[in-house]
Amino acid sequence: MAKQEKKIFVLDTSVILFDHNAINSFKEHDVAIPITVLEEIDNFKKGNDVINYEAREFIRLLDLLSKKYLLQDWIPLNGHTKGKFKVLMNEHSEIDANKIFGERKADHKILNSALYLQKEMKGRIVILVSKDINLRLKAKSLNIQAEDFKTGKVQDIESLYKGYSTIENVPAAAIAKLYQDGSCTPKHLKIKDPIANHYYTFKNGDSSALAYYNANTKLIEKVSKESAYGIKPRNVEQAFALHAILNPSVLLVTLQGIAGTGKTLLALAGAMQQKTEFRQIYLARPIVPLSNKDIGYLPGDIKSKINPYMEPLWDNLKLIQGQFKETDKEYQKITEMVEKEKIHITPLAYIRGRSLSNICFIVDEAQNLTPHEVKTIITRAGENTKIIFTGDIFQIDTPYLDTHSNGLSNLIDKASNNKLYAHITLEKGERSELANLANTL
Repeated sequence: MAKQEKKIFVLDTSVILFDHNAINSFKEHDVAIPITVLEEIDNFKKGNDVINYEAREFIRLLDLLSKKYLLQDWIPLNGHTKGKFKVLMNEHSEIDANKIFGERKADHKILNSALYLQKEMKGRIVILVSKDINLRLKAKSLNIQAEDFKTGKVQDIESLYKGYSTIENVPAAAIAKLYQDGSCTPKHLKIKDPIANHYYTFKNGDSSALAYYNANTKLIEKVSKESAYGIKPRNVEQAFALHAILNPSVLLVTLQGIAGTGKTLLALAGAMQQKTEFRQIYLARPIVPLSNKDIGYLPGDIKSKINPYMEPLWDNLKLIQGQFKETDKEYQKITEMVEKEKIHITPLAYIRGRSLSNICFIVDEAQNLTPHEVKTIITRAGENTKIIFTGDIFQIDTPYLDTHSNGLSNLIDKASNNKLYAHITLEKGERSELANLANTL
């Protein structure tokens, strides 16, 4: 069998800002970085966001790899199985992307670099790698092969872990034992190799029982429909979700589902139910401005700029508080918690760098985070900290993420079957009939 020809992958800026170590993800193949990418990376190096961190780390990595070499040479990557890399200085080609697309811009310079490399390295396959769909389409229109950066992607999204299952025709004696003793062994229910904190609906005719596998006791334990701060589960999925949130042994929870399934409401109500267990409750979300404009274009001071993005979180808090009369102690307690910042609603960017000890930390709209951002948040967890991620992996608002590559999908795929982790996919909308109609149609 003939040896496969090594390919050359040309990396776009979006790939490096997604993962600074992307240069080492192409096995034995070679990697090329257009000089324009270095210029763009330089513009991102200042700041506290994750993309700024990625930019700085990539610059350090490039400096480390090129100690004994010039960047215009093919420089060996670390490891014997890796290929080489170089910086592409030439941005001029016979086919000029600037003229074809009628505008001089960084993307077109990158395309010209790839076109020049194609001609210079005849016989080698040149592939542009970008998280930008439009740039990939432009590349293909110029007969340049183009691909998304697939490292860290969840390949089979249809089989993504749901967190629960329904088992029919369970022996009636097993269901009776669950109700009588509150637990039974997996063997008794004929369950092999149960997943930690996996939830079950056991059925036998008209009788049924809700349960989950406790990896600490190694027993299937009955789940009761609990309420939290006046919020009662309206369906089985919500009952499982609230149980996971209230379970002190579970320190990491993900709730995935379409709009109106109660993800954020359950997370907040469950956190407030456990308010005495934590020093503070943080409720945060990433700011994804409309049409991906910077929030600087909005009028007012920084508080005025970010308030519209935080409003959905306040709505959930008001909904919980609205269940009580103003004279009720629960109503007054919520007001007091907000005033004393026991409940703190804030943009996610403002959380970075803070200690997350003795905190219940809820991250809303987590589908708009990269896998590295999710990892960064979790690695900040100190003693007695619980983290809850909520989001809809089919509703991505950022240009370089999709259902397969976002941080929430990645976390669900990698964290399952860990005794510290529980996940529930919420499928039944409970906001209103009208909201359900919109989701259905």
